[in-house]
Amino acid sequence: MSDLQALDAITEAVESGAGLPEVVRAAARALDASLAVTDAWGATLAVAARSPAEERALLAKGQGVSSAPLRVADTVVGTLHMRAKSEPSASMQRVLLTMIASEVERVRAPERVSETAAADFLRVILRREISGREELLARAHELSLDVEGGASMIVARAHPQAPTDEGWRGRVRAVAERGARGVVNRSIAALSEREGTIGAEVLVLVPGGEDATAARAAEAILAEMEAGLGGYTFALGRSRVAEDPAELPRAASEALLAANVAQGSPDGAALAFEQTGAYRLLLSAMSENPSELQRFYAETVEPLVAYDEQYETDLLLTLETFLEADGNVAGTAQRLFTHRHTIYYRLERVRELSGLDVSSSDGREKLSLGLKSMRVLGISSAAGPASEMGASGGRVPRRSGRRS
Repeated sequence: MSDLQALDAITEAVESGAGLPEVVRAAARALDASLAVTDAWGATLAVAARSPAEERALLAKGQGVSSAPLRVADTVVGTLHMRAKSEPSASMQRVLLTMIASEVERVRAPERVSETAAADFLRVILRREISGREELLARAHELSLDVEGGASMIVARAHPQAPTDEGWRGRVRAVAERGARGVVNRSIAALSEREGTIGAEVLVLVPGGEDATAARAAEAILAEMEAGLGGYTFALGRSRVAEDPAELPRAASEALLAANVAQGSPDGAALAFEQTGAYRLLLSAMSENPSELQRFYAETVEPLVAYDEQYETDLLLTLETFLEADGNVAGTAQRLFTHRHTIYYRLERVRELSGLDVSSSDGREKLSLGLKSMRVLGISSAAGPASEMGASGGRVPRRSGRRS
């Protein structure tokens, strides 16, 4: 079939309004090719393949498969995957990509409007820009959300450990939302877009008044992220149930605090707010006066973090382990597989840098609170990759995996 005949066949499918799948099938017939279209986050939108094996090869970008981005203006809306017996001409490929991109844009338009509305709603909750019950309920009803019976907030973070493709943050959002909706169908998710956040941070609202349901949603999100985002590290925090819609901003702060603590914890990638222990006492400071929390951190353990990063030492880890060992040097040395004299030397460096003596109860108490402030603020230590410090909570997670 000539390029002109092929173009006529595809144009007819577009003009008929039959939808994206029929347009892709018409293009596949016209070009004698197998085609697949995925959206900007990797979800399959339409396939025209000769067999299931051919479909798998297309989506896996197998041998002989070429992939090209679908663009509308400067925005990538998806990808066209093609395996053809003979490569279409450059002009034909350009027209084909433009037509299919426009169709993808048309199909996704209502969904994007819904995603935008959900994102606006979740972000104003996180920023505490609305807290009145009636206003929250009205905004929720616009999204067909029933939060009168309660809801929970989840903050899920992912950070790629290697360079990744364009649109990966949107894919993280889609994966997190898919996990939550597998448990509660009306869950919504959005990228937080908080200033200073490293990686992708997703806000998830899970309707329902049962804590067990929210816990299952959090587990499903983490499982979905681990399965669908290879080469990433994760951290996840879950709030208590907000029984009244007016409590949703509080729930968002709880989820954020839990995610920050989870990122700094060697125990795992997921925490519920109830599992954060004494960190819970710092919630109001994080939400209402983070600058004061930042100042306390700066006056206690920030010099240790800076020293460790500059000289690749382990002062902070030694301090944490020493406090966990109830101030026992021998126990600290045993846990770190290090000689006691080395522990004494490091603790002396802690005293010199911070001005706080670990041999005194006051010094240990202040350093312990300094460590907690660091975790609540979401600041990383030299035990993990370099981080961006600040009350925004954005930093690089140290590991992936489930909480043991």
